[in-house]
Amino acid sequence: MKVFILFLFCVFTSVGSSITYAQSTASKNVSHFNIEAPQLGTTKTIWIYLPNSYNSNQQTYPVIYMPDGQNLFDDKTSYVGEWGIDEYLDSLSSNQAIIVGIEHGNDKRLDELTPYANSEYGGGNGDNYLNFVVNTLKPYIDQQYRTKTDAHYNAFWGSSLGGLMAFYATVKYPNIFANAVVFSPSFWYSDKIYDFTQETTIPETSRFYFLIGTEESGSGVADQNKMVTLLKSKGVTDNNIVNNIIDGGQHNEAFWKAHFADAYNWLIIK
Repeated sequence: MKVFILFLFCVFTSVGSSITYAQSTASKNVSHFNIEAPQLGTTKTIWIYLPNSYNSNQQTYPVIYMPDGQNLFDDKTSYVGEWGIDEYLDSLSSNQAIIVGIEHGNDKRLDELTPYANSEYGGGNGDNYLNFVVNTLKPYIDQQYRTKTDAHYNAFWGSSLGGLMAFYATVKYPNIFANAVVFSPSFWYSDKIYDFTQETTIPETSRFYFLIGTEESGSGVADQNKMVTLLKSKGVTDNNIVNNIIDGGQHNEAFWKAHFADAYNWLIIK
């Protein structure tokens, strides 16, 4: 797992040179904009998916925030194939949501998506990243789009280091995000994530969907089981937690794409 994470880190940092010749596959419902991220000392590109019905009514929509926005909608910006989220959501006639894809930080990605430093790999700038999401990005999204602002209708969803951040965001800010979808989480990065979870009050209304494959290297399955056990010991009920372990599943975009629909339907249809 550690070697793979470093591989991803190297690929992500060189993504700009690897997408030059790719054809865009993004749906017409996907757009993007830039926003200042003063907490990170940079500007972020944000991709936003608006449901088919958005322009034909005045209803409000739940919102899902996702790191690694380059990989969600478009082969042109993805380093190894997109998730196909827009194509799936375009096919729905109900249970629709707004998706907010947050640009990963290229060479800063590891820093941004880790709440704690690792003695070998560094990192640990996750709190500033979340500060940006909670205090800059989310207020902007809620102002510019018709969103359901209550935590019950807001989720954080990520994979790998993004899965670690999705979990951390939901535990740290349960009044902002009541739902976490956590694909292949990098809990190995620091044991402090278990200490933080143990020490934090988790509302009964918080919901967690975990996914990992048995072919992901390292201690991933055991780490996920450990976290699920910890959450249940703190009162998270079986109705509010899914521990999905897929035989043969690997740590890659194709695996996460294949299981997007199941996780989305659990998240939205409740």
